[in-house]
Amino acid sequence: MTFLNSIKNQAKKHEFPFDHWEYNNALTNESIKEIIEADIPDVSKHNLNYDGTRAIDGGAAEFREGIASGGKAIKFRCFVTKDNALQFPNLVKFINELQSKEVTEIISKMINKDLSNSYVRVEVICDREGFWLKPHCDIKEKLMSGLIFVNKTNESEELGTDFYNKKLEKVKTVPYKHNYGYLFTSGPNTWHGMEKKKIVKERRCIQVNYVTFQTDWKVE
Repeated sequence: MTFLNSIKNQAKKHEFPFDHWEYNNALTNESIKEIIEADIPDVSKHNLNYDGTRAIDGGAAEFREGIASGGKAIKFRCFVTKDNALQFPNLVKFINELQSKEVTEIISKMINKDLSNSYVRVEVICDREGFWLKPHCDIKEKLMSGLIFVNKTNESEELGTDFYNKKLEKVKTVPYKHNYGYLFTSGPNTWHGMEKKKIVKERRCIQVNYVTFQTDWKVE
């Protein structure tokens, strides 16, 4: 239970600029290997530019709420599903851990939201040069949000997630350290994003959510 151990023993709460937790060593080496080897299309080779959204082309609102119809967006996002589970056996084990009652009860207490009827959503991400993410607050359907970084290419720690105050001034960057993550719950002032920064090769990570809409991974 690598993630459980990390959350229980290596998580630290921060209250500025909003409540969030940072934690270490949540992924196994086998999971990290799957993240590194995941084939994520390169936006620049498809005559697209990053537009400040994770969906690249903005995506339809339905896509952002978990319905898989979002224009170009779906082609550039790699969610772990039962259809591609054979490609990600160790990330499926990670998801199974997130589905467990022990983990969901701990996180429910941390973020003060009931996760008992939620679903897990995990996305493998590979951002490349030109990526940026405009400051935003997550949709209410995301009960818990966060990333776990995989930095095996010696990229700058400045490539982490930027947090903003109510005036949308950047006040913190969660460092892009290897096997280092953060989590928080959606709220009206949980502004986060990523400024335009130099990515030498790639920025690999996974996005981890508990959501209210249906995915393949229902919480136990």
